[in-house]
Amino acid sequence: MYNRFNLTLMVNHACNLRCTYCYTGEKVHRPMPEDVGERAIDRAVASLTPGGTLNLGFFGGEPMLEAHRARHFMEYARRRTAATGRRLTAGLTTNGTIVTPDAWSLMTSPDVNLAISHDGLPAVHDAHRRTLDGGETSDIVLATMSGLLDAGKDFTVVMTVRPDTVEFLVSGVCFLRKVGVRQVTPALDLWTAWTAGDRERLAESLIRLGEVWRKGLPEFSISWFDEKAALLMRLPRTACGRCGFGDGEVAVAPSGNLYPCERLIGDDSESNAMRLPGNARTGVHFLGFPPAPVRASAACAACPIRAVCDTTCRCSNYVRTGRVDRPDGLLCLLNKVCVREVLRQLHKMRSVPAYARSEN
Repeated sequence: MYNRFNLTLMVNHACNLRCTYCYTGEKVHRPMPEDVGERAIDRAVASLTPGGTLNLGFFGGEPMLEAHRARHFMEYARRRTAATGRRLTAGLTTNGTIVTPDAWSLMTSPDVNLAISHDGLPAVHDAHRRTLDGGETSDIVLATMSGLLDAGKDFTVVMTVRPDTVEFLVSGVCFLRKVGVRQVTPALDLWTAWTAGDRERLAESLIRLGEVWRKGLPEFSISWFDEKAALLMRLPRTACGRCGFGDGEVAVAPSGNLYPCERLIGDDSESNAMRLPGNARTGVHFLGFPPAPVRASAACAACPIRAVCDTTCRCSNYVRTGRVDRPDGLLCLLNKVCVREVLRQLHKMRSVPAYARSEN
């Protein structure tokens, strides 16, 4: 039994955008039947110890195309956890272009951790994140974020970073901060090729981004640096079901097929090697999935930052190398530079007199 279980429901394969870097497969209208979502929630709750926490996530496609369905699953999960003495948290990542009453109600729910996708500078965002007919979307998303800020709703912005946009990483983060965003979660596009030159530019951008992170503390958050700082300083961190990869973490496709991570569902085809056995409709719980191996690389064993490195994400490893236990050079570079820059920025903070730190 788990103290915390991470369940993600892919409520539809469909999406109202056609982002150039999307990895979630063909955009077909294939909504999740209510019985699939409800049975998955039942099984996740049955996998928890009394008092344990269900972390329920919604994924797509674009989940807010099925906002009414997601709200139903959320309300069902609230009832089931309350009736069985479990706790509930929820997470939702949306492209921010759908603000129907159902969508807005779910996005602004106090018990939903909300993430909005936006790639920083409007021109950078619009280069890759467009509507079905090629229309720009940045202004729409920025209006949604403005409304959320006015409503007092906390959210993070997920900012995809690619080889062709990495030079705008720092300016994009600064733009988001200027419009009122307080938390940014950069995310590398792992599904594309990164050349040696691209990686050099990433490292250079991370050095400059470290300065932005330090100067924005404590009001402004950049996840890459926050997470490393917490680990290095041994600060308490919120417990999370990730990265369980089947062992405490299951993603469910509309078909009811099971996966260790929502990022691996894709088209939900029979040939998908990452499918877990079984179906959401059959079974009592999600216990018994064996834990996948973690970091078999000899280089990892000897690495000085091993204890604070997040290359244990089996999904990211699989996408980059085809093996869940082997990270590649891109992920290693990201971790090493972030650790180095966090240490450098923390040292700078120690060197500044206390009365002047708010200005630096």
